[in-house]
Amino acid sequence: MSNIIIDHVSKTFENSEIQVHALHDINLNIDSGDIYGIIGMSGAGKSTLVRCLNYLEVPTEGHVYIGGKDLGTLSESELRRERSKISMIFQHFNLLMQKNVIDNVCFPLIIKGVKKKAAREKARELLKIVELSDKEKAYPAQLSGGQKQRVAIARALASEPEILLCDEATSALDPRTTSSILSLLKQINQDMGITIVIITHQMAVVRDICNKVAILEQGHLVEHGDVTQVFLNPGTKAAKRLLKYEEADSDG
Repeated sequence: MSNIIIDHVSKTFENSEIQVHALHDINLNIDSGDIYGIIGMSGAGKSTLVRCLNYLEVPTEGHVYIGGKDLGTLSESELRRERSKISMIFQHFNLLMQKNVIDNVCFPLIIKGVKKKAAREKARELLKIVELSDKEKAYPAQLSGGQKQRVAIARALASEPEILLCDEATSALDPRTTSSILSLLKQINQDMGITIVIITHQMAVVRDICNKVAILEQGHLVEHGDVTQVFLNPGTKAAKRLLKYEEADSDG
């Protein structure tokens, strides 16, 4: 069953001087339990698309369905409820620098009205999953990039989401740390059944973790399908360029 249906979605940004067509008639189905990669070079429209998935950006045209519900037809309160099933992690972690690790993880629970004791118990369970139990009293400034991203993942899991959106979540990390974060995400997908959508410009990330991939170029969906098929038999110039870019990057 498709968890996410993107149906003829277009997005245009405009002001008094210019129109930018960020997305052009995107159609994708993302099934429950997928680790789905959305890849393209800078300016391809990836981040705009992922923000349409939780309606932080409202499509200019088209529909986004989550679990069969058309987000565009929901009231504000209904949309908030649907968004609570969707968590997001980012390239630069977005941690609260003045709060320690356990309080960062507790934050979304406290916002929801969970009692502090229960929130801390839940946060400790999540810190165990991301292998940071020994860092609960540390502050973000005392952590490595990989540790900060693990805290961000634990915080994202606190609301027990059905969908986890990852917007360039490993781009600021070195290759070894990237590999450990991808392994963690894969384990979370397997153990919790969470659908993961990964926005990236790195083919290596898609190859290592995703089962499906969509390639964007200048706001257009130019290719999508099983990762193995796309890697072994790329059908578009955009896919071939990304594979060449990855090969050149790994050689360099």
